[in-house]
Amino acid sequence: MRILIATAGSRGDVAPYTGLGGELRRAGYDVALATTDAFAPLVREAGLEFRRLPADTRAHAGVRGKRELLRAAGAFMTELGNGFADAVADGTDLLLLSATTAPLGWHLGEATGTPSIGVYLQPTAPTGDFPPVITGARSLGRSGNRAAGRFSLHMADRVFGHAVTELRHRLGLPPLSASAMRRRQEEANWTVLHGFSTALVPRPSDWRSGMEVVGTWWPHLDAAGRLPTDLEDFLAAGPRPVLIGFGSMAAGEGERLSEIAVGALRRAGLRGILQSGSAGIAADGDDVLTIGDTPHALLFPHLGAVVHHAGAGTSAAALRAGVPSVTVPVTADQPFWAARLASIGAATDPVPFRSLTAERLADALGRVTRQASYTRAAATAARHMATEDGAGRALKAIERLTGS
Repeated sequence: MRILIATAGSRGDVAPYTGLGGELRRAGYDVALATTDAFAPLVREAGLEFRRLPADTRAHAGVRGKRELLRAAGAFMTELGNGFADAVADGTDLLLLSATTAPLGWHLGEATGTPSIGVYLQPTAPTGDFPPVITGARSLGRSGNRAAGRFSLHMADRVFGHAVTELRHRLGLPPLSASAMRRRQEEANWTVLHGFSTALVPRPSDWRSGMEVVGTWWPHLDAAGRLPTDLEDFLAAGPRPVLIGFGSMAAGEGERLSEIAVGALRRAGLRGILQSGSAGIAADGDDVLTIGDTPHALLFPHLGAVVHHAGAGTSAAALRAGVPSVTVPVTADQPFWAARLASIGAATDPVPFRSLTAERLADALGRVTRQASYTRAAATAARHMATEDGAGRALKAIERLTGS
C-alpha cells in the first residue's frame, strides 16, 4: 500500500511525521511525505520519499497579529492547494492528512476515490473541556468553550474558502464550500488520530466517535546520532545548563532576545545554551554556548530547564525528558500548550513574548530551577509518556481501518 502523509507549516508541523512515516515504512508500507521544499532533507534523512508542496511559510515570517495571520494563512492555503493535486497524482492508496492539509485533502479524496485519515498534532474539534487551541483564550465554561470552538472552525473554513474553490474547479468537481465539506466529514465520523500525549490533553469525553488521542509522534532520530563534541564538553563542564530557544519563531528578534537571554542567565546565576533558530540568538562566554539545530531527544535529558515558545513538539520533548519549562508563547497554538504545561505544574505561568524582559525571565528561571515541584511534575508526565506508543497505535489504527 502506498501511503502519502501531507503536512505544511514550520519544522514543528513536519518533523513528527518523519517518525510516524518511519514506523509505517518498517511495517512494510511504501511511504511518501508531501511538504514544502525547506524540509526535503528532513524527509529524506528519515528514509521517506519526498513530494513537493509549493508553498513556503517563510514568506509570512514575522506575522503575529490575528488579522494578519488569517490573511497570510489564506494566501498560504491557496498556494498550497495549487500543487497538492500533483503530489497525490504520483500514486496514493491512502492519504494521511494534517490539520493544515485536511481541508484540501478531502476534495482530492473525493476526486480520486482515495480514502483518508486525519493525523493531527493539535485538538481542533470543539469541546467543553477547553477553549479553541488557536485562540489562546481562557476557559469560557463548557457551553462557551464549545460555542467558541464552533466559531473557530467557521473562521478556519473562511481561511480555506478561496483555496477550496480553486482546487475543486481544477479537479472538475461541482462547487462545495469548505464548511459544507467539513460537515460532511464530521457526519461520516471521519477518523482523526491525534499525535499528542494524554499527559497534556486527555481525550475530551464530548468528542464524537472516530477521534482518538494516540500519543506523541516523535521525530526521526538517527540511531548513530550524538551531540557535537563542543556541546558535550560544555555539558560536562558544570551544573546542568538551561536551554533558551524559540525554534522557527521570532525572526528578526535576535539581538533583543540575545540580550534578554544573557541578562536573565546572569541574574539567575545559571549556565545557558542558546539555540539560534530563526531568530538568530547568539552569545559568547564561558557560561554560555550557542548551538544550531540539535535533536531534542539527545539534548534535553541533560538540561536543568528549557525556555521555549511552547510549540507542540518542544513542549512534548521537554516533558519526555522530565525537564521543566519556562514558556514564552508567540502565536497560533503556542499559548494553548503553554497553558497546558502550567496546568500540570511542569512550567511556570507563561511569559507573553512582547512582555519578555531579562528580569521576568530571570525570575521565572529562578523559580523553575529551584522549586522541586516543577521537576517532579515534569518527571510524572515523563513516566506517563513512556507508557504511550503514538506511532505504534497509529499503525494499528491504520491497519484496522484499511484491513491491511
